Amino acid sequence: MMEFSANQIASLVGGTVEGDGNVAVSTFAKIEEGHKGALSFLANPKYSHYIYQTQSSIVLVRRDFVAEHPIEATLIRVDDPYATIAQLLQMVAAVTAPHPSGIEQPSFVGEGVELPEDVYIGAFAYVSAGAKIGKGVKIYPQVFVGAGVEIGEGTVLYPGVKVYHGCKIGSRCIVHSGAVVGADGFGFAPTDGVYNKIPQLGNVVVGDDVEIGANTAIDRAVMGSTRIGNGVKLDNLIQVAHNCEVGDNTVMASQSGIAGSTKIGRGCMVGGQVGFAGHLHIGDNVQIGAQSGISKSTPDGARIMGYPAVEYGEFARQTINLRNLSALYRRVADIEKRLSDTDRS
Repeated sequence: MMEFSANQIASLVGGTVEGDGNVAVSTFAKIEEGHKGALSFLANPKYSHYIYQTQSSIVLVRRDFVAEHPIEATLIRVDDPYATIAQLLQMVAAVTAPHPSGIEQPSFVGEGVELPEDVYIGAFAYVSAGAKIGKGVKIYPQVFVGAGVEIGEGTVLYPGVKVYHGCKIGSRCIVHSGAVVGADGFGFAPTDGVYNKIPQLGNVVVGDDVEIGANTAIDRAVMGSTRIGNGVKLDNLIQVAHNCEVGDNTVMASQSGIAGSTKIGRGCMVGGQVGFAGHLHIGDNVQIGAQSGISKSTPDGARIMGYPAVEYGEFARQTINLRNLSALYRRVADIEKRLSDTDRS
């Protein structure tokens, strides 16, 4: 990373400097691990105490931040420190991230595949016949692209990604290592105690600006398409079953699983290890807490948590009641004993 002063950073992000505007930084660090020459940020109030002891040279804070003790670091006041640090990281990544180009050998490109000049194909990658590859696509080593697959402009497939035949991935997507797009859905028909495989003849359609985490699996549809909307962000180790739909700009944390034919709306936030039963409809802008079990459809704007999932307030009440259960048991046992003693007397 190049060196930037506090004044230069403030001018880039529209911030206000408080302290030495000439102090320079050349790297990033978490506020609790700060050191000289590093830029940190304070967005979560839980970390506020670190700002008084951090060794970072510059710290991004909210405009309304009020210090309770002296601070050695130079502060840059911004509207949203978290969004600002993301902006700065993107700027640095654009300059420092590797930009491979060309077609490495050995690799395989099938018959009839037209490759734009700015495409990158890494060693041992396999691009099947009939695939359509957009401008600026990066296909890293050991990626498999099946027959008839379409990859939109600027999309990146990191090492080991597998995209099965007939699937479509939009523009500016990022698919991380080990992800599998278009494997067969888990479909079997029980007949006389034997499970016969149901052919999965559909595909997967992924929208634009989607990010798919490492080792996430998105299964192809039985018929039609499994659909991932524009702007969706899927963490690592997520399972999306056949014929599911995930609406635009929904985010989902690691180890969640969606059973077949469930439809999740737009703008939803799903915590880690959430399980969805099949054939559900989850409304728009729904928030779901971690480790929840979703067994029924949910209206727009719901905030739910628990197993089975209930409204946040009800979950909090249930948790408090559960904590009091042991004390309640002792009270009931004591009352029963007194009643028993009274009967004997």
